[in-house]
Amino acid sequence: MNDDPGKTPTPPELRTDWERLRGMSDEDAERAAASDTDALPTDEAFWTGATIVPPQRQATVTMRLDADLLDWFRQERGYQSRINSILRDWMNAHREAG
Repeated sequence: MNDDPGKTPTPPELRTDWERLRGMSDEDAERAAASDTDALPTDEAFWTGATIVPPQRQATVTMRLDADLLDWFRQERGYQSRINSILRDWMNAHREAG
């Protein structure tokens, strides 16, 4: 559980049931993963050409955002990473177009 008052706690429905997972056999876990509609199966061909992308240095900044915008992002954990990802996608789209 996240005891940091500055962070939004994870809603119970998004938490992993570790006890249930520990009680599963490997076959049960594989069957559950295969039935997950959000999980796409991978094979050797999927990973061909994959590259490791090391994390980039991050800078700490202070910026002013509209309160409702920040509240919307803070509804889920990892909001700063999501904001970073959205800004990176925007930057890449405009870098390629320009």
